Amino acid sequence: MTAPEPKFPMTRIGNLEISRLLCGTNSFFGYSHLSAARSTWLKRYFTLERIVEVMHAMAEEGINATVSTQREPMMPLALERLEKLGYKMHWIATPGGATLDELKEGIREAADVGAAVCMPHTSYTDSHLNVAENTIAGAEEISALIRELGMIPGWSTHRPEVITVSDAAGYDMETYIQPFNPIGFLCAVETDWMQRVINTTPKTVIVIKPLAAGRINPPTGLGFAYQHLDPRHTVCIGCMSPEEAQEDIALARAFIAAETPDVPLQKTRSKETLES
Repeated sequence: MTAPEPKFPMTRIGNLEISRLLCGTNSFFGYSHLSAARSTWLKRYFTLERIVEVMHAMAEEGINATVSTQREPMMPLALERLEKLGYKMHWIATPGGATLDELKEGIREAADVGAAVCMPHTSYTDSHLNVAENTIAGAEEISALIRELGMIPGWSTHRPEVITVSDAAGYDMETYIQPFNPIGFLCAVETDWMQRVINTTPKTVIVIKPLAAGRINPPTGLGFAYQHLDPRHTVCIGCMSPEEAQEDIALARAFIAAETPDVPLQKTRSKETLES
């Protein structure tokens, strides 16, 4: 029996309804974007049980999709355990590859593990982009294979030109992944240009790195994303604990509703003089 889910504001990727906040997974698998020491600690800390604990906390609040590579062996196990708890999360897979043949192998793997959306990773997408010719090598074959295997196609990219080139070429892609945050971390151009490109495409964009991999406080990063993006877009965020997930989701709900978040400020002795 499926547990009732609190309604979270939704959008669509193709015919799939997804929440406007998604479960990120970089921390689960040791991709800290900070240091080798942090990455090593993350790999040791995030057992399958802790991954499920965070994903369960997000699913209880209506978050219904997650983004990761298809080659992390704990991911299908975590999703299976989550289903046993009464919640289903759609898997948005990001297979990579240095060549088209390697990418196709990854696409087939994504289908085999049950991904609903398949978005070739920036490691393939950006290296096969030809801006001068307005092409992405293999695009038609890629989208056709993804459709044939029953998944929704999209591009994962760190370059805004992928969006403009793909749209202009009319490639069969329903969605894009793109970094967006107030300090421009992993953004290829200034944030106002990123905002323009994201909001101009008719496709749904999954915004990643809203907190710049921990460099930005959640109210600042989430506020920036939701205040600058059209409501058809969604935001993917990684959380370290159920408590962090609950706090970030509360912030997201408030910003989507254009309300002031009711989240306690961090209190330390140095801030005592600021309280009236």
